[in-house]
Amino acid sequence: MKQNIVSEERIFEETKKAVAQTLGIEESEVERDKSLIEDLEAQSLDFLDINFRLEQAFGCKMARHFVLEHVEELFGEGSAIDENSEITENAVKLLKLRMGKDYPVEAGMSIDDLPSLVTVSTFSNAVSDILRTLPEKCPKCQSAEWKTEDGTHIVCGGCGEAAEFKSGDDLIRDWLKETNEKENIFPAND
Repeated sequence: MKQNIVSEERIFEETKKAVAQTLGIEESEVERDKSLIEDLEAQSLDFLDINFRLEQAFGCKMARHFVLEHVEELFGEGSAIDENSEITENAVKLLKLRMGKDYPVEAGMSIDDLPSLVTVSTFSNAVSDILRTLPEKCPKCQSAEWKTEDGTHIVCGGCGEAAEFKSGDDLIRDWLKETNEKENIFPAND
């Protein structure tokens, strides 16, 4: 469901705040397209803290695994990452479908280079994707009235129950299955 209760700008502002707090920098330094690692000097563990802060801000569950980890789980070891820890041609096709045709990945690229491609917008977009899984109706009272009083936490306007969303990992797995059905990037093993 397209939700219009929490604006994209509010999602970005909360993401900006989470990144700044985690990294101990000024919010003014946090811009949409800045690489967390290359531009803002984040460490990989900082990603977990940013995830936690966003989960607290929006009442959702962010993805714990990267897209290619899910590919390996769903379509078999070596599907996305080869024996040399390099990205496969099929993984490149998939990432370009997900992130856009100009996403700077290529076959043979080290998996260790991918985290540097994570930007502030990557986190903001992930929150937006999760919030779009808001159900039409509250599972508890069947009300179709959703609201937010604090600007970030969506609750039922009928009973006050907190909205429940798909997790980031479930969203990725669902997208992978659906995309692979359409594109047949990772053919089934016979």
